[in-house]
Amino acid sequence: MVDPHPTPGAQADPPDEAAISRLVHAFYGRARLDPLLGPVFEAAVHDWPAHMDTLVRFWSSVLLRAGTYRGNPMAAHQPLGLEEAHFVRWLELWGETARDVLQAPQAREVEEIAGRIGRSLRIGLGIDPLRAERRAAGGPDCHHRPREGGEGQST
Repeated sequence: MVDPHPTPGAQADPPDEAAISRLVHAFYGRARLDPLLGPVFEAAVHDWPAHMDTLVRFWSSVLLRAGTYRGNPMAAHQPLGLEEAHFVRWLELWGETARDVLQAPQAREVEEIAGRIGRSLRIGLGIDPLRAERRAAGGPDCHHRPREGGEGQST
């Protein structure tokens, strides 16, 4: 039995593969009906059963380190013409679905991981809002300090 009130900072046990499958199927059932996300998925996915299998393998690999996913998420998302609004809505709907399908600690963990994946995808696709804001202001994409005087030293 999972403690409904875990210790703050404690990591939840990941959902099992059956729960991951329920989450993925519930989410994409909702996403296909979403006014913003639905058209993107309907245009891009031609074999939903195969796509759902791929997504369950992906999330099982991410959450359970199952190693069952073989693919390139960046390449898969590159041709879709995604914008920041798509990521915001995806994460919002993913979080809602996770909270409906999973136990609270698992839902929080799954939301956090999805947020990190989304951030990486946005950076890779060149649509990260923070980096775009920095570029628009004439600054660098990031605020890493330049190294001076050799490895490991920064100013």
